[in-house]
Amino acid sequence: MKRGKKYTEAAKLVDRAVQYDKAEAISVVKKAAAAKFDETVEVHIRTGCDGRHAEQQIRGAVVLPHGTGKKVRVLVFAKGDRAAEAEAAGADYVGAEELIPRIQNDGWLDFDVVVATPDMMGVVGRLGRVLGPKGLMPNPKAGTVTMDVTKAVNDIKAGKIEYRLDKTNIIHVPIGKVSFSEEQLGDNFQTLMDAIIKAKPSSLKGQYLKSVTLTSTMGPGVKLNVAKLVNA
Repeated sequence: MKRGKKYTEAAKLVDRAVQYDKAEAISVVKKAAAAKFDETVEVHIRTGCDGRHAEQQIRGAVVLPHGTGKKVRVLVFAKGDRAAEAEAAGADYVGAEELIPRIQNDGWLDFDVVVATPDMMGVVGRLGRVLGPKGLMPNPKAGTVTMDVTKAVNDIKAGKIEYRLDKTNIIHVPIGKVSFSEEQLGDNFQTLMDAIIKAKPSSLKGQYLKSVTLTSTMGPGVKLNVAKLVNA
């Protein structure tokens, strides 16, 4: 794959033979980000899990102390008092059955996270084919199926992110923007890693974290020293 001049220059900042510690990796990622927009800083974690086994599925959510730097649009499925609470908490869209055809037939997907009260999951379930593949289906483990819609909306707006295994048993998560300070990115990264390490399946044999890579949207990947992360 042919890389652009900017990427090639940025890649020179990364020593492929080195596994960096957290602070060094964050510093290199910030220096290597050369795009004209404020790139997102992402963490890619390759695990030793086998997601085909339910007990080795990893899924959860964590509130990053400094947020993600992205404005998150929240859709809440709720009725009555819960709908009023969601609106008061700052949800971008609130509704019930009337939203189904808009999403199913009109292809409306102008939202980043979907929250639902438990009694609305029968309705939301009809959207499984649309929301599922996009990772937008509400889930109790992620705190997006709840009666406490106020807390759910507040947490999401404050920087709550969801982590889960993809089909290749890798977790991909944004932890902020290149414009964040190294301290802010460090705090967010550590908060995420603490949650991931805690989520290690008890049935897993062998190495849990195989590799951890930090990168910006357009920049090269920087590999971290996994042993240091686990024993930090």
